[in-house]
Amino acid sequence: MTGITRTSADLDLRRRKILFRAWHRGLREMDLVFGQFADNELADLPDSDLDELERIMAEEDNDLVKWILGERDLPDHFRTPLFARISAYRPDFEPQTGPAATGPSA
Repeated sequence: MTGITRTSADLDLRRRKILFRAWHRGLREMDLVFGQFADNELADLPDSDLDELERIMAEEDNDLVKWILGERDLPDHFRTPLFARISAYRPDFEPQTGPAATGPSA
């Protein structure tokens, strides 16, 4: 998946803003995590989860990607069911090797 798949037409203003921000993070890896999460779950999140999602999304992308990939310990205040659900949208970020990763041979 490489981009937004849901329309924002049926969302209230707050959710539209969150959806846009989820797909425009600054790091493509975080676009994929937050964007896919928002596409699939945003419409049904209660206000308390929206509050938490906005707090999470306010963090720096460099920190978020390290927490999601397990490269740094997750702060206690983010050890929540919502953060775990967001992290479950993590694509395979492992570097690709071999001919497909380097392109066609000359």
